[in-house]
Amino acid sequence: MTNLTDEPTAIATYIHGAPRLLAGTTGDRRVDHTLHLSLHGDPVLRRRSWLTDALRGARLLGRGGAAFPVATKLEAVPSSATTQVLVNGSESEPASFKDRTLMTSVPHLVLDGALVVAHALGTHHVTVVVHDSDAVDSLQRAIRERSDASGVRVVHTHGGFVGGEIRAAISGLNGAIARPPGRRVLPHVAGIAGRPTFASNVETFAQIALLARLGPVDFMRTGSNAEPGTVLLTMLGDVRQPGVVEVPLGIPIATLLPREPGPVLLGGYHGSWVRDVDGLPLERGALAAVGATLGAGVIVRPPTGTCPVEDVVRVARWLADQSTGQCGPCFFGLPAIADDLESLAHGGGLERLTALRRRLGLVTGRGACAHPDGAARFVGSALDAMAENFQAHAIHGDCGRAHSYVLPIPGAAS
Repeated sequence: MTNLTDEPTAIATYIHGAPRLLAGTTGDRRVDHTLHLSLHGDPVLRRRSWLTDALRGARLLGRGGAAFPVATKLEAVPSSATTQVLVNGSESEPASFKDRTLMTSVPHLVLDGALVVAHALGTHHVTVVVHDSDAVDSLQRAIRERSDASGVRVVHTHGGFVGGEIRAAISGLNGAIARPPGRRVLPHVAGIAGRPTFASNVETFAQIALLARLGPVDFMRTGSNAEPGTVLLTMLGDVRQPGVVEVPLGIPIATLLPREPGPVLLGGYHGSWVRDVDGLPLERGALAAVGATLGAGVIVRPPTGTCPVEDVVRVARWLADQSTGQCGPCFFGLPAIADDLESLAHGGGLERLTALRRRLGLVTGRGACAHPDGAARFVGSALDAMAENFQAHAIHGDCGRAHSYVLPIPGAAS
């Protein structure tokens, strides 16, 4: 069991099969270029047509929050010497450490994927945007260790939670405020320097490197029919293996957790709480059917017998503080939601629950970016998954259980 109020420790562990992304890692061991070559060989560069067909055949979905089909994204980007490739390593989700684990432990797999995409698009313009200083150091060291990545640019940024969204990262790279633009301008139309940009998160590029090397048939030998391959998860709380793990898609989520029933957070701070994961496979389609999402690849199980209400209150307040102030639902709505939630948790009465649900409905679907929707999903799903806890708090100010304090908040005291 872990009890965390700061960033989780990266643990490169594999369960439920043989490692792919995390091959060669033990604990926080870094795979240098020599070991990387012995495990994977040189990157296998493919033509655009081959890569697009392979991505479609393997049904590879992006490993960021949106889970967009990667083949569709690649098809939308024109091939050109001025096209840009953006690896989004600005992992600003406090409960997630998977992308940072890749960048610090297996940086060459990330670079391989970026070079495969750049070759397919006929460009040499590759940028990796990163928040974490250790990841920056690891990537820059990896570039020096090899001769084919000298043109890769690593940019160290300092954006907040919303600044990690792909359009926000592009806005920051272009010299503006690192926040998503109100107009939905997609990167494949105008990204870095206004040029068409293929942009995805770190794990997606590492998966592309594996697919280019293995081919779709071997890539699909693990995972499920609906969603082949593996995925990285950050597991926190009362879980079988805390830290960063790699698992095949399609396995029952319950196999990753203790047998005792209890609420589980899926997807991180823009994700959803579910009351029970029994019978729920680790597949995005199955999660969507119950109103959940894999999101940032986070699974949190508060320790059995504890109460997560204070955790939810703390995260809701932190999410409100992450507003970039560009729209009313975010700037005014999220602090009001945090106020209502705090009052509810400390004996504000059941009428506060009614007011809070009404306010959540007013915020949803009205923001300039996805932040208000994600925050509302986090809070609203917690009210449903922990209804008894919140009712007890609303009436008595407490439910008699120890607080879980399992959700990390940047800068919070342990």
